[in-house]
Amino acid sequence: MQPAPLRTRLSRRDAALHRFAARRYGLRGTLALHRHALGLDLLRAPVNVMLAPVALLMQLAGWALARLGGGRAGAWLRGCRVFLQSDVATRIEADLTALVADLQAQGLGPDAAPDRIARALGSHAETRNAVAEITTSLIVLVLGVALFHRATPGMISLAGPMAQMRAHGAAVRDFALGDTLGRAWYWAFPVEISPLYILATGVALAMAGSLITTFAGLLADPVQLWTGIHRRRLSRLMARLEAGTDGAAPEPEPLLARLGDVVDTALIAIRSWRG
Repeated sequence: MQPAPLRTRLSRRDAALHRFAARRYGLRGTLALHRHALGLDLLRAPVNVMLAPVALLMQLAGWALARLGGGRAGAWLRGCRVFLQSDVATRIEADLTALVADLQAQGLGPDAAPDRIARALGSHAETRNAVAEITTSLIVLVLGVALFHRATPGMISLAGPMAQMRAHGAAVRDFALGDTLGRAWYWAFPVEISPLYILATGVALAMAGSLITTFAGLLADPVQLWTGIHRRRLSRLMARLEAGTDGAAPEPEPLLARLGDVVDTALIAIRSWRG
């Protein structure tokens, strides 16, 4: 029995979005996509991690200005590109641009100005990167619970226990009477570590975390495809472009990504206050 024909415009567009998501974000598609990360993206990633809080503040300020009547200033802030453009994001935006053009040729695409479409597609690529950051935070959280039996929602809270573990391991190896007595000695008298050592460990972890984030899509993309998140995000993108509300409010994913940083900093402050 033949399937029922796709009669409505929305159902035809949803079918096209589903095909695009399966092709771009499935296992084969995301592997092909991440080949573009094997280059200058490895250098851009640490810089983009540092710029992420600035980008979020600009997005929130732009949204607030728009709500208060400063639409032009708000749109300018939201349209500013803070991040260094990665090759992966460039590939995604190029593929999405081709998708929108194909939909428009079929009478299924949004009737929006090219600059609005370009901004919306750039925001979509940044949202996907925020999901990669969230994935990295989850990996760090699991690592902290497994190794140190404590919640480490970010690299900041992981730096202290990781520095302690490294310093303890080095001290035990260098103990004059052997490893066994060294472990007993440093169990009774813990190794003292300097703030600079913790800072250096944090910087090294941040660099490693940025590289994990660069390739976290290899895990996050298929999961989002299987759960339908990619298709729904694309559907919302098209609906907002048609309704002219694509700049109404920030996407939740960047907020969640930054929420991890806030929780991480708060945990460090609480632990420091408790001594």
